Amino acid sequence: MRLIHTALGALLLLLVIGSILRTLVVPRGLYSALVHRLWRVLRAVLRLYATPFRTYHAQDRALTWLAPLVLLGMLAVWLGGMLIAYTLLLHGTSELDWSVAFREAGSSLFTLGFASGERLHLSVIDFMAAASGPLVIALQISYLPTIYAAYQRRETEVTLLQSRAGEPAWGPELLARQTLVDTETALPQLYRDWERLAADIGESHSNYPVLLSFRSPQPNRSWVVGLIAVMDAAALHLALCPRTAPAEARLVLRAGFTALRDIGRSLRVDFDPDPDPDVPIRLTHTEYIGAVAMIAAAGFRNERPVEDAWRHFHGWRVNYEALAYELARRSDAVPALWTGPRDFHAPVIPPARPTDRRPGPSSPTLPPA
Repeated sequence: MRLIHTALGALLLLLVIGSILRTLVVPRGLYSALVHRLWRVLRAVLRLYATPFRTYHAQDRALTWLAPLVLLGMLAVWLGGMLIAYTLLLHGTSELDWSVAFREAGSSLFTLGFASGERLHLSVIDFMAAASGPLVIALQISYLPTIYAAYQRRETEVTLLQSRAGEPAWGPELLARQTLVDTETALPQLYRDWERLAADIGESHSNYPVLLSFRSPQPNRSWVVGLIAVMDAAALHLALCPRTAPAEARLVLRAGFTALRDIGRSLRVDFDPDPDPDVPIRLTHTEYIGAVAMIAAAGFRNERPVEDAWRHFHGWRVNYEALAYELARRSDAVPALWTGPRDFHAPVIPPARPTDRRPGPSSPTLPPA
């Protein structure tokens, strides 16, 4: 039995070390079963807590705790797994009973002291345990600046989008607002900024999936909703204005659905990497017609007939709609227009447009000084 305990302890220790390396050290978007399972369990608990309130804002307040709880849960699982592994190793390689082996493993792992037996092989295990505890904590501490740096870059652009696309962001609203305030020339730079951000999100969120649990500081903002809005705006721009739409619109679309696919692969989400342009999408033709009418009322001039543009918009959106909806659902994003259903019951929140405060032609003017 002691040989079996030794083998179990060694196997558990290898599994814990593998999980740590996979999650904190190897930047290759490897699937972390620990992070995924912690996310599922903690998300279910927090959503259950918020369910009686029956509002999105209650869900948002509860799920704000998801990311820190996942980070603490990772550390607790790793240290707990090492404690059990070293207890099994000490018990299996000596005559120590379970209580003494547990006390010695804990004493060494958490650097609370040194309660070793006199045998050399016990001291070797104790030294390994004493090195493991601080090393895991140090790796977790060094992990946090990387996470928060990526979070800050993401949220800066999401916040800047609020004045351009509304809150929550919506693609047609982005085009309408730029037309209303005569800033269409700023769209190419916006597309360039979000092309770079999409590449950043694709790299960081696939390598560190815990970032998906970090919510925006404001409840009506979300990185995935913002990305969908920019991609929808670019797709509408290209579909309606094929001659004058900037080349940056194509680039941001490509960068956007590439980022979504990178994240989808790291989460093992099933998706079609090369969808047929004629595959049906969930956004309806009626919703499209309503949105085009809204941006036309704002003064946006299309070069292609609206019905012909639908086929082109459909061909763009089929590349990212299904995967974007799934990520919006998994991240419990704000229920915005054109972003799909959620796992909680809440009405779709349209973007609030500020009141036009510009003076009319008959407004009084100040007398000259």
